[in-house]
Amino acid sequence: MTDLAGLARRLKEARERAGLSQRQLAFPGCSAAYISRVEAGDRVPSPAVIEGLASRLGVSAHWLTTGDQESAASSALRDAQIALRLDDVANAERLFGTALDGAESAEGRSEGLEGLAEVAVRKGTPRVAIEFAEQALGLTGQEPEERPALAEVLARSYAALGELARSIAVLERCVEHFASEPVQFVRFSVLLGAALTDGGNFAEAERVIGGALARGRELIDPYTRARLYWSESRLLQEQGNHEAAEDYARRTLEILRATEDGYAVAHILQMLAHINIDLGRPDEALVLLSEGWPAINAVGTPLEVAQYQIEEARALAAVGDYERASALATALTQSLGDSHSLDAARAYLLLAETMSAVGQPERALELYELAIDLLEQGPPSRHTIAAYRQLATLLKERGDSARAYELMERALGVQEQVGRPIT
Repeated sequence: MTDLAGLARRLKEARERAGLSQRQLAFPGCSAAYISRVEAGDRVPSPAVIEGLASRLGVSAHWLTTGDQESAASSALRDAQIALRLDDVANAERLFGTALDGAESAEGRSEGLEGLAEVAVRKGTPRVAIEFAEQALGLTGQEPEERPALAEVLARSYAALGELARSIAVLERCVEHFASEPVQFVRFSVLLGAALTDGGNFAEAERVIGGALARGRELIDPYTRARLYWSESRLLQEQGNHEAAEDYARRTLEILRATEDGYAVAHILQMLAHINIDLGRPDEALVLLSEGWPAINAVGTPLEVAQYQIEEARALAAVGDYERASALATALTQSLGDSHSLDAARAYLLLAETMSAVGQPERALELYELAIDLLEQGPPSRHTIAAYRQLATLLKERGDSARAYELMERALGVQEQVGRPIT
């Protein structure tokens, strides 16, 4: 556990040694008032905030948290991890490579490979991430569930490649392995619930998330409880139950606001914005997105920034600002490329909607086809159904009733595949 009194003392000493006021040390997601509470021993900052503070003070997060000095090897790995947290991916990759080359033990090399696997996830190269993760496990003879960070890398990478069955298999082993450890059990249950949701297996997702919610009542950690409510909101949202999804999202927001973690708050504001757009309240969505943008823009990964901007473009289109929505969606299709097919498909779908709204049906048809090609590479989702329906409507307006009927049949087929209506 973190020594709160020691952390408070070391933070204040390092800040004063650096000649910085609390206001000067503050950054998006970590206000001067929050720093004051940490120095008073009244708040436990998240690892991301500790690393941000340490980086700005020129000290190590390890020293700030524990007061212990690190070995040269640990210091190199720590610098790489901080660089990755700060989204300095190129520097993190270089430092992890240096740590790997200089490691004197199998365990040290394994840690270097684990870092390179996390870099590969950040760079959007899941096959490379899997290769590094498997090498790291091979060096120590461990199973994924014995290395939680690597297990998460593998699960996320398999999911990114559309190999949901392999992702789910890893997560199921982790849930079983951590049955007696509530925090890790909830962590992997939330990830498993999300994977099952993405695969359209809503009944099993409900069971897993329900079990995690029941177990989470034992925990007081706000981040764990927030993850639980977030996962329930996401499942309800994917099922089309937007009102209930909003209720759980607002519970999550209430918990996270108390932590004063601006980065985490921004993510739930993004979810609430998405729900508000679905509920026909795009003006409110734009207000929510505006509040969270400074933190996401400052510390979010490129993918997180792109996902945030998809919601902004959706809201702009919903209020009729097609010019700005189209410009933003166009930029997103170029930046997302083929690395993140679902998000790229959502950007194409949004761009198609704007082209249709401004009277460019030929361009809209082309974009709908691009979106559907990408969506059909993954599991069934409400985005796939929306694409089929919207393209069918456009084709019917142009007199192509046969193709429109075919697309509606495909939409119904997806509904039947997941076993219940999703909108």
